Amino acid sequence: MTNSEFSSSSSSPSDRRIGALLRHLTAATNSDNLSSVYASPTSGVSGGSVFAHLVQAPEDPILGVTVAYNKDPSPVKLNLGVGAYRTEEGKPLVLNVVRKAEQQLINDRTRIKEYLPIVGLVEFNKLSAKLILGADSPAIRENRVSTVECLSGTGSLRVGGEFLAKHYHQKTIYITQPTWGNHPKIFTLAGLTVKTYRYYDPSTRGLNFQGLMEDLGAATPGSIVLLHACAHNPTGVDPTIQQWEQIRQLMRSKGLMPFFDSAYQGFASGSLDTDAKPIRMFVADGGECLVAQSYAKNMGLYGERVGALSIVCKSSDVAGKVESQLKLVIRPMYSSPPIHGASIVAVILRDRNLFNEWTLELKAMADRIISMRKQLFEALRARGTPGDWSHIIKQIGMFTFTGLNPAQVSYMTKEYHIYMTSDGRISMAGLSSKTVPHLADAIHAVATKAV
Repeated sequence: MTNSEFSSSSSSPSDRRIGALLRHLTAATNSDNLSSVYASPTSGVSGGSVFAHLVQAPEDPILGVTVAYNKDPSPVKLNLGVGAYRTEEGKPLVLNVVRKAEQQLINDRTRIKEYLPIVGLVEFNKLSAKLILGADSPAIRENRVSTVECLSGTGSLRVGGEFLAKHYHQKTIYITQPTWGNHPKIFTLAGLTVKTYRYYDPSTRGLNFQGLMEDLGAATPGSIVLLHACAHNPTGVDPTIQQWEQIRQLMRSKGLMPFFDSAYQGFASGSLDTDAKPIRMFVADGGECLVAQSYAKNMGLYGERVGALSIVCKSSDVAGKVESQLKLVIRPMYSSPPIHGASIVAVILRDRNLFNEWTLELKAMADRIISMRKQLFEALRARGTPGDWSHIIKQIGMFTFTGLNPAQVSYMTKEYHIYMTSDGRISMAGLSSKTVPHLADAIHAVATKAV
């Protein structure tokens, strides 16, 4: 068929469009300068890559531990770097209650895969707010809470950080020294200025409460303060309830904005309510705050990336405006969150039987971690390892800040094939009764050698 056949006045609009395309292609083919079609402004000098100047970026200090571990052929290697729960057999765990919830979702033939709203799964948001703030929270009852589904804890922190950078009058956020390595990067890229406040005391391997209070007392009024709700990462050191109350009073007196990172609710003590108590203390006084939630640890939904950001406001009117602005942060970032993980959480939280079963599985995970602490402490004491190792059983949650220095960590990796971050943080969830002796031997070796 020739081009002229498509030009007939009787041809359809689609035929005429095809004819125009054919004429364009024919003209291009007959051109004497075909090279112009293939020339690329991104081809680089002499055909090289325009990205050739890039340097190889270093591995993430936490995830890089796993990369090194995977390359090690040793049969006795032990990965205590990444914070993911493992069974006594060293295997990843999918909770039974999660499998049941997923089966319910699979059996529901009415479920669809349409996009969620920008704020995420509405039922998930309501249930998440109740879980962290308490079902009887006056803030929820008065509709003063704006909750949006986010991409796990990291995404919740990033959305909250960007919201504050756009709409809060202070652009400085204070984070603990030390803290999770991703915190400063998240808030810096969100547009905030990051400063630190003292938290950990290396001499006691406990909380530097005096330093904490002095630094927050000297902070610019109105600044944002990141608080770890429980199971502080990386130290495992938490304030007492009495200390939390003093922190609350100081922050409210200076108008400091609390931003809680809650990555371990129920996973630290085994009690959902106990681990949420610091947050609820701040909400009970009627002040405003932000709370980032993650279900990675307490439901084992690591790869599902399930989280929520709740902003507690002074009034329902303000909460509505806050939600409208959160949408403007989320829309150009990832448009809307995933549906599957949030649906699993919603099924578990709304079903009384599944919820009760979850609390039992959650407590079992927390209790196993506490047991690993006790076993490691006893193993070190049995070996007569120099030093006071009681901080291992005083700290709480997934991580223990051992007090080992980078040289000792390096020695343990080289000689005992034990992998951890260079600051000496170990994941207690990566230990088992079988591997505790191996770790105790390694710690004893570096504690008795001039490493």
